[in-house]
Amino acid sequence: MLRPSLWSAALVAALVGFGSTVALVLAAAAAVGATPEQTASWLLAVSLAKAIGSAALSWWSRIPVVLAWSTPGAALVAATEGVTLPQAAGAFVVAGLLIAAAGIVRPLGRLVARIPDPVAAGMLAGVLLPFVLRLAPAASDAPLLVLPMVAAFALVRLNRPAWAVLAALALGLALAFATGAASPPASVPAPALVPVRPVFDPGTLAGLALPLALVTMASQNLPGFATLRAAGYAPPVGPALAGSGLLSAGAGLFGAHPVSMAAITAAICLGPEVEPDPARRWRVGLAYGAVWLALGLLAPLAVAAIAGLPPALVAGIVGIALLGPLSGALAGAMADPASRLPAVATLAVTASGVAAWGIGAAFWGLVAGLVLHALDRPLRRARP
Repeated sequence: MLRPSLWSAALVAALVGFGSTVALVLAAAAAVGATPEQTASWLLAVSLAKAIGSAALSWWSRIPVVLAWSTPGAALVAATEGVTLPQAAGAFVVAGLLIAAAGIVRPLGRLVARIPDPVAAGMLAGVLLPFVLRLAPAASDAPLLVLPMVAAFALVRLNRPAWAVLAALALGLALAFATGAASPPASVPAPALVPVRPVFDPGTLAGLALPLALVTMASQNLPGFATLRAAGYAPPVGPALAGSGLLSAGAGLFGAHPVSMAAITAAICLGPEVEPDPARRWRVGLAYGAVWLALGLLAPLAVAAIAGLPPALVAGIVGIALLGPLSGALAGAMADPASRLPAVATLAVTASGVAAWGIGAAFWGLVAGLVLHALDRPLRRARP
């Protein structure tokens, strides 16, 4: 029997994770040409991966392991151009296998860890920046919808940062339906998994799969492990990477992007108010998995409801949701003065959206940053 505090923490964490970035996931699905049925399948598959992974890893390790979908990964997919859903599915499968390999093959994990933090942060910032820049135009196009959301975000963030984006989304939805800018869906299909036959296109694998695996590792898995350590737990790094990676590869067969360790939402589940006994706190992973199973079954309703919203409102909530991650990425990119130029070059190339030889901008941003970082090595050694 799970105590009520476990259920309440799991519910809050899942609602914050779902509500704050579901619009971004739907934008990613639209970018690769997914139909409404395929989009609902995407949400269901990624929710099932999180539910199964959180419950299984928590039960196995007796540690509260909480998974999330890769928010920067969804932003990366949403920023792609000229990629079909089968090609994206191939990239999702390969990205999941790369993450799993990092947990199973230790030299590969060490190789990924050797990517300079400022360069990785610059790539993440370059992925997120174009979406945040759309916030101001969205406010100009629909001020009566977007500006109240911005105000709600700013005010709620003062006392309840984890709820700020969810509060902005709730207010935006209420205003949209109250003003007639949106209407309830006429019908909602039953939840169903729709298989997608993956296409392993070399350009897409280089331009999407590799950056997707790297940005998920750097911006979510590593902070997620750090969150567990801060709560007094020794994270099961290898099994967590292997498990989440294999689940991501499986979900990719249904058109879903990868899952990863949670950081912000995990913190909601790790406090003593959830369970006074740290040795029994792992059971929150079971409750969290059950809540995500329920949210996955509601995927068709979420797709139908958000599809009827004004584009400015969707762009506004995505921009608001990514303000925090962008702030963190910029701080990481600029933290080391000696690595700022490579980090800025990575950011600039990634944010440009340039695609050469069928390979996306995130890959070229990473290449630019690594090259400059290598060239600057003598200068860094010469500095006192």
